Amino acid sequence: MPITSGKSARLVALAIQIASFGAVGLVGFAVDFSVFNLLRTTVFDPHLVHAGPIYAKVVSTILAIAVNWIGNRYWTFGKNRQSQTLREGIEFFAVSLVGMGIGLACLWVSHYVLGHTSVVADNISSNVIGLILGAIFRFVLYRYWVFAPHRRIVAPVTASLATIPDGRLVGSER
Repeated sequence: MPITSGKSARLVALAIQIASFGAVGLVGFAVDFSVFNLLRTTVFDPHLVHAGPIYAKVVSTILAIAVNWIGNRYWTFGKNRQSQTLREGIEFFAVSLVGMGIGLACLWVSHYVLGHTSVVADNISSNVIGLILGAIFRFVLYRYWVFAPHRRIVAPVTASLATIPDGRLVGSER
């Protein structure tokens, strides 16, 4: 069955949205990765603080969430922003926290269950495996819940009707 132009246009729009999400995610990843490693090797070193890698990941991910909020709200899903910014922000943060939980779970299993405690192992578990699984989860929920098209800001349209001399109604938008 050939793809119709409507389906093709939707696929292109989805691909562009995924690419935008990825670009925003790369910026968030840079923040997350650099802050995580800075904290992991300094103030939250596991030799100083037993749960240091977990604390470092929480801090770095919260900073990345803030960066991602701005990029996704105004670029990736900009045309589907809600009119209730506070609710949208709470939903975005909730989804992001669950996404963070996915990355933390991967880090926790690797570091504390499997015993892979090196900086490289911590980065692979949290910044590769956890990131991929968390990104898939977040994209789906951002697209279909937080920034769902049916919840976007809709500019009010007012119409006035006027009767012209021959009795027809003419509508004009303001």
